[in-house]
Amino acid sequence: MASLNVGNVGEFLREQRRNAKLSLRQLADAAGVSNPYLSQIERGLRKPSADILQQLAKALRISAETLYVQAGILDERERDDLLQVPAAILADPSINEGQKQALLQIYESFRKENGSAQQNGAGRDAGEDRRGEHAGRRRGKDNEGSENAENAENAGEDEAEATGADAR
Repeated sequence: MASLNVGNVGEFLREQRRNAKLSLRQLADAAGVSNPYLSQIERGLRKPSADILQQLAKALRISAETLYVQAGILDERERDDLLQVPAAILADPSINEGQKQALLQIYESFRKENGSAQQNGAGRDAGEDRRGEHAGRRRGKDNEGSENAENAENAGEDEAEATGADAR
């Protein structure tokens, strides 16, 4: 597990709060924490728990995992995996802040949904196998779709031959 860097998470929270155009008091109220406590977190004087980070993430409409990474709660391997998509979304200049937050929310909800399925199954390797299996099934469905289209076309040709018309 990476070491906790309290200052970084505080600076990151302050930046996210300002991007959301929220005052310290507004964010504290929305997250259910005291104004002085939030101020101490932002200044790097206090170490927030995972629960507090989750409340702050919800109030800021950002991924809790993003805050966990900033706080050093997640290890480096998980950090790299988790930050690729959110970083790309946040860095994209062609979408506005509201759109970025919406995309991050959707992405987070999919991750939560898929994460609970993986936790009920096996570990990371099983998740990779599932993705590969799913991709294979998807390819199979694509092939079925093209086969169905081909069969429909052939049926049209057969019907046309029976009536003496050209199906094309």
